[in-house]
Amino acid sequence: MVEVREVLCRKDRKRFFKFPIDLYRDSEYFVPNLIADEMGTFNPGHNPAFAYSECRLWIAERNGKVVGRIGAILNKAANEKENARQLRFTRYDFVDDYEVSKALFDTAVAWARELGMTELRGPLGFSNLDQQGMLIDGFEQMDMYITIYNYPYYKEHMERLGLEKKWDWVERKIFCGNEVPERVARMGALCQERYGYRLKEFKSMSEVKPYINEAMRIINTAFEKLHGIVPLSDKQIANYTKLVMLVGNPEYCLIVTNPEDKVVAFGFMAPSISNAIRRGHGRIGPLTLIRLFEDLRDHTHLDMYMIAVRPEDHLKGIESLILGEGMRRAIRHNCADFQTGPMQEDNIKIQNVWKHWEHIIHRRRRCWTYNIPE
Repeated sequence: MVEVREVLCRKDRKRFFKFPIDLYRDSEYFVPNLIADEMGTFNPGHNPAFAYSECRLWIAERNGKVVGRIGAILNKAANEKENARQLRFTRYDFVDDYEVSKALFDTAVAWARELGMTELRGPLGFSNLDQQGMLIDGFEQMDMYITIYNYPYYKEHMERLGLEKKWDWVERKIFCGNEVPERVARMGALCQERYGYRLKEFKSMSEVKPYINEAMRIINTAFEKLHGIVPLSDKQIANYTKLVMLVGNPEYCLIVTNPEDKVVAFGFMAPSISNAIRRGHGRIGPLTLIRLFEDLRDHTHLDMYMIAVRPEDHLKGIESLILGEGMRRAIRHNCADFQTGPMQEDNIKIQNVWKHWEHIIHRRRRCWTYNIPE
């Protein structure tokens, strides 16, 4: 028999965040979240998103052993923006047992009904910079640290539960080769000559720091019309700035300014840290730190965390300037490829960026929706 209990004490919180590490212990592709980071994300005293959100967490047990988990987020800002009554589900993990997945999902649906919601949607986080999207294709490769890995059977459970596709994200792997595509290089040069844009040059992260805050604010306008987007608060921007400073490399902090020296676009890339985080099993100890610093010195595989351009500066070749120079620097370090984070498949502007590159779509994620019966 499956028992679902709400997470109300610190002991159960640790069990909630440790469960996926146990579930995927034998997977060579799963990259865990850091338990300490997860504890902070779901702590109202630490995460500024709780200013406009409510959240509840549950675990499913059988014979005293955790066999699944689910969280639910009431994002009031998103509902107000979209004029919707939706509850988000998040951190939905379970053994391959429909009794478990259904008991957890029914619990989230019950809370949605209590709140007067008409839709359950996810997996989504508090904001668009949180992990989101259930993997439905591309299971046999190591995940990025900023994304979610799950087993193939999850998709079967979602369909059996009656969920349907709301939208998909795709992720691309771009192959570096020996030179930047000629058209990309030409467009990047033209945007500088014609419009006066400049890519900032940095020698250290301390030189980058004054620009990060301004760069992160571009997200609020660049992604405003995408699905599920809520503007980042000052505190959220400050938190993400700390993350960039922690893993950032000045060569791959690609910040573009206009002739008035105002930041109009940015791209953040970094050597992949997935292997070090995976081997740390959700914790940062001395050995994990050593592996982390080793990964950050290895440029063979790069992760592109994000790229954003102010709406008024679109269609002027800035994406080519950022990505062309990013690849040029990667090639100098003998990089084989870099991979993007999730990009909504109907975001035509960003999807068109990649048509000039040798690349493949190597992962696909889904946001599911469930209409709550009255």
